[in-house]
Amino acid sequence: MLKKLFFCCAFFAIIGIMCVSISALSVSAEHAVLIEAQSGDVIYSKCENTRAPMASTTKIMTAIIVIENAELDEIVKIPLEAVGVEGSSIYLKEGEELSVRELLYALLLSSANDASVALAIHTSGDVDTFADMMNEKARELGLINTHFTNPHGLDNEEHYTTAYELAMIARYAMQNPIFREIVSTTKEIIPSSENSVRVLINHNKLLNRYEGAIGIKTGFTRKSGRCLVSCAERDGAILIAVTLNAPTDWHDHKQMLDLGFGEYESITLANVGDYTIALNCINGQSDEVLCSNLSSLSITLKRGQAENINAVLETKRFLFAPVNQGDSVGQISYYLDDEKIASVELYTIESVKNINYKKSIFERIFG
Repeated sequence: MLKKLFFCCAFFAIIGIMCVSISALSVSAEHAVLIEAQSGDVIYSKCENTRAPMASTTKIMTAIIVIENAELDEIVKIPLEAVGVEGSSIYLKEGEELSVRELLYALLLSSANDASVALAIHTSGDVDTFADMMNEKARELGLINTHFTNPHGLDNEEHYTTAYELAMIARYAMQNPIFREIVSTTKEIIPSSENSVRVLINHNKLLNRYEGAIGIKTGFTRKSGRCLVSCAERDGAILIAVTLNAPTDWHDHKQMLDLGFGEYESITLANVGDYTIALNCINGQSDEVLCSNLSSLSITLKRGQAENINAVLETKRFLFAPVNQGDSVGQISYYLDDEKIASVELYTIESVKNINYKKSIFERIFG
């Protein structure tokens, strides 16, 4: 059985910066969306569910497929198919050898189409099979308006997404620490085939122009127009913005992100050790076992919602010895109105041995 104890918690709201209202926001993009990354909640949208070309923002999915299916230190021997690919390039040479990691930097910083083909062939054997892997991942993510035909995003009638579904891809990708590290890098140096180096500069200008920007990818073709996916973090709140066919995309993203940081804040629900309780112990050499939360917990919420949160202590009524340090005994659950929004686990912070009854009886008789 569980016992529930309702009590109020002290929350530490980390103040964000803000001043733009949704009604006042006007973006140049044909399609746009802004989401809160933790929950996926949509903060702002404009034609977000209409299919459109995505250009090189395709490479977000390309990178994830490679990261999840290849080792970063594997060596890629550049095939002929990757040489001279149209569009952005790092001018790979047939037979040149680079690591998967180096090609991922070329893919995501310099938007190199030749690197995308080299990685696709290395990962799956050919471009068509790699596109199948991209579409399978899209299905895994529950996307119904996204389809890939290539790893680079060059125009194809059957290559499309929506602003909302691209935001979902970006949300998934930014949870991968390797991906996140690469897209937050402004400059990287990798080898060249001519005994020199290639200097890769991230095309994402927001990394230097917007406070808290941490990624992720630009794109452009004549058909798609300017495409941009961005991500920024301030005081623990993480937002993702997407625009497709946006003539003034940098300005659009600044406005959208400013709006989001005005609407949301990061709340610390629990610091390590905030909840320390004693549970009764049956047949133990001690009558009680101390338990506590061994991790902290923060959550991003709309401003003003923190005052409506209730914390609920949910644990076993008692424990049976022996008890080992680190055993899970329950959790603190947090409810916004009647909806559970988060929880933090409670663990024993000490061990309790069981009573040796034979020894106990002997001691009582023979003292």
